[in-house]
Amino acid sequence: MTVAQTLSAYGAALTSVALPAAVIHHAKRAVLDWHAAAIAGAAEPPARILERALADDLDRGASRLVLGRAATPRAAALINGTAAHTLEVDDIYRHAIYHPGAPTIAAALAQAQAIGASGLAFLRAVVAGYEISTRIGSSLGRAHYRFWHSTGTVGSFGAAAAAATLLQLDSARYTHALCTCATMASGLQQAFRTDSMSKPLHAGHAAQVGLLAAAAAAAGFTGAPDVIDGPAGLGRAMRHPVSTARRFAKQPCADRPPEGAHTAAEGEGTPVSEDPDWHASMATLGREFHITDMTFKNHACCGHAFAPIDGAQALQAQMRISADDIHRIHIGTYAAALDVAGNPDPKTAPEARFSVPFAVATALLYGSVRPAAFSPERLLDARIRALMARIELRIDPQLDAAFPGQRAARVRIVARDARQGQWLQATRKGDPDAPLSDGALNAKFLELTEPVLGAAAAARLRARIWQLEAMPSLRLP
Repeated sequence: MTVAQTLSAYGAALTSVALPAAVIHHAKRAVLDWHAAAIAGAAEPPARILERALADDLDRGASRLVLGRAATPRAAALINGTAAHTLEVDDIYRHAIYHPGAPTIAAALAQAQAIGASGLAFLRAVVAGYEISTRIGSSLGRAHYRFWHSTGTVGSFGAAAAAATLLQLDSARYTHALCTCATMASGLQQAFRTDSMSKPLHAGHAAQVGLLAAAAAAAGFTGAPDVIDGPAGLGRAMRHPVSTARRFAKQPCADRPPEGAHTAAEGEGTPVSEDPDWHASMATLGREFHITDMTFKNHACCGHAFAPIDGAQALQAQMRISADDIHRIHIGTYAAALDVAGNPDPKTAPEARFSVPFAVATALLYGSVRPAAFSPERLLDARIRALMARIELRIDPQLDAAFPGQRAARVRIVARDARQGQWLQATRKGDPDAPLSDGALNAKFLELTEPVLGAAAAARLRARIWQLEAMPSLRLP
């Protein structure tokens, strides 16, 4: 059997398998967190612009945008998926370097509303999308992430699997859905190395093409069964050989790496094979559920900045030092964090969300990195800029070798009075080994949705999500 056939047999059977209560609970956690991200993101320019661009597909159709506007299923998936990834507060599956919720749940919700699926069927579809896509993403791994945005590429499979599950496709047609979406999977890293709206659009595009692939398969459209693992398939085409110690990529809006950054010659380290290890990620299908192993964001920025933020805040508390009394901050972490989020001089909110120096300085001065951190006033804050200039970044070879399974940072602070402190942040708050509680997710949900919906409507939606498995239909009037 090909990879697609193996995954499809699992996905097709999932509609009749009794899922453990813990898996259903974790699926609801994911759906709650997705709504928080999507509702907050729906008020931002990318989603609003797409509404204007797709006006012909709005105010009709059986699906809904998260703020209530009627839409065709594919338009709803595209706009909601984009909204969910806009503010960088959506979930992560760290082993695949991937945000599964934004594309998967956007597609699942649009399809469930269109056919009037039950809440339990919707949750099953979410589980299927997470389990199938995270395994593809884990196999593609770090080598894929060098040039490709996994949320755009791998997310297509999450969306297709979720929609195929809701449409109750048999194994053969499920395979065609996955294989058709494989050839439409896309999303380039360069699209978010500078200021643009393309990164959240990757998630929306993945949701849309997954929905299309499943609908086409249901109607009889066929795909190549070996398009994922064939000799010219996705696995080889999108997995570039890369050494474990890489050249420090040119930083966004910068002519050189930050001062103190480690540079490694191309070719140093152990090369990664072109061929993904599909067997390892498939072996746990049906025995382990990746949806129970998610990272839920505690900061409103790129997840690669989380370990430096958490470590810097912990060390600040330990040293009992104010941000203004810090002379120098040295941060060592894995290469991808600096490649993607090493921007030393962000000018816009999207750039600042991908700047470890900005995020760390903001956290030390203001105590958190929430959406307000990226206001125009904060972007021009002289104290933040002064502290950013005292932050040095480097690649830590030991922590780099542990990526992507571990997202860690070493932080050293030198005070103006010559005191020094060091801290190893071995994980991130919100990772599976330091998870956000249900209470913390509820608080995050209300923080992000109340400004958009109002307190009463946000509370009602939160209550409905926690009772999803009891809802007979998600079709809206």
